[in-house]
Amino acid sequence: MINRKSRDEIKRMRHAGHIVALVHKKMREVVEPGISTKELDNIAMKVIKENKAIPTFLGYNGFPASICTSINEKVVHGIPSDKEILKDGDIIAIDVGATYGGMVGDSA
Repeated sequence: MINRKSRDEIKRMRHAGHIVALVHKKMREVVEPGISTKELDNIAMKVIKENKAIPTFLGYNGFPASICTSINEKVVHGIPSDKEILKDGDIIAIDVGATYGGMVGDSA
């Protein structure tokens, strides 16, 4: 079944996606060797909350963070940690979800 969205719902969906884009932009600014994935999570949480949204992943099926951080051989859904520190040459994937007005934006 296809659920048609109202103009207001589409507007809220677009804004949720915009917040996710803001988090990814901020991540590009702060990702560097020496930063922990937990620090990245804290920064992402701040951006999401500053934009009056809720981190979609936090608490979902017990997930303990606002973003997923997957380094190198981890494929998806890595859990941010104080012990996971980025090194020069690491490849990181960051999955972000933000809920705004009941609508979810999500991107990795």
